[in-house]
Amino acid sequence: MNAGFLSDSNEYELRSLILPEHISIFKKKGFNVYLTANYSKKLSLNDNVYISAGAEIKSEEEVLSQSDIIFKITSDGINKLSFKKNSILVIPFFDKSDQQILNFVKQNNIKVFALNFLPRITRAQSMDVLSSQSNLAGYKAVIDTAYEFSKALPMMMTAAGTITPAKYFIIGAGVAGLQAIATAKRLGAVVSATDVRPASKEQVESLGAKFIFVESEENLETQGGYAKEASEDYKKKQEQLIKDTVKNQDVIITTALIPGKKAPLIINEEMVLSMKPGSIICDLATSQGGNVAFSEKDKIVEKNGVKIIGYSNYASRTASSASALLAKNIINFLDLLIDKESKNIKIQEDDEIIKGVKIN
Repeated sequence: MNAGFLSDSNEYELRSLILPEHISIFKKKGFNVYLTANYSKKLSLNDNVYISAGAEIKSEEEVLSQSDIIFKITSDGINKLSFKKNSILVIPFFDKSDQQILNFVKQNNIKVFALNFLPRITRAQSMDVLSSQSNLAGYKAVIDTAYEFSKALPMMMTAAGTITPAKYFIIGAGVAGLQAIATAKRLGAVVSATDVRPASKEQVESLGAKFIFVESEENLETQGGYAKEASEDYKKKQEQLIKDTVKNQDVIITTALIPGKKAPLIINEEMVLSMKPGSIICDLATSQGGNVAFSEKDKIVEKNGVKIIGYSNYASRTASSASALLAKNIINFLDLLIDKESKNIKIQEDDEIIKGVKIN
């Protein structure tokens, strides 16, 4: 069998889906590995490193026509490629809202497996691209805010005086939020966090942060463990709670996302302007519209002395680590597409995971 890898042209997408050390794993599973030229140039890995590991460099046309399974990080631009009929395409981040791409997939009878729609079950955890990448995003958000913040994060007691610790406020205690809490605590900051899901309280406090929440009987957690949209009454209470909290913070990181929907606006203009000059806000939701007023996708803007970081692809800012985790995610998923004995493609159509990620 042949496994083909296509690179993404997006300037902010720096990740790869396979590193040289993974070639041997694909070989053991019965695959030849085909890569387009300069596949990992953004990771400073040249083609010779991949060739030495056993991969073959081919043109995009050859990869598309000769591969049994094709891997690409996002669905961007796939409707401009010449796939053969009945192609199998594995994409970690597929955009279901793009109707042109959905129509293209159906018209060309392409079997697409979108790993960002994995069911939240124990068996799928090793394939969970959202968790592996969100974990890195939460870490990098703290590193970036620490870099932009003009003060030290931990308390420092010196003969010249005491430096008080930075105050971090994390909004959203999912995978990214929890990693942000852990990283900020390791760097010595005083950390508080909030989430619409009361079940997050124990996780937040176990990391040494203070949990701030709205008292409510609403259940704002889906069966899959994601946050869901709140009622208007809850939103008003949450807005007041955050309004009272943000003005005393040095750094705020927002991670609130609802799958398939526009990100909720949590930090409004008044809240931003109430913060002290020199404060930092990092909006991890700009890819879905943003949680913060004034934030701009892939830019750092400044309002009234407050810096707002709006990078849309945070995991890609730790591209080498992100690539290593993505590669392991797809390697684990690949076992559901091939028969171990014959080493031929055999898709388990009745598998719960396959049903969840299959687009066409």
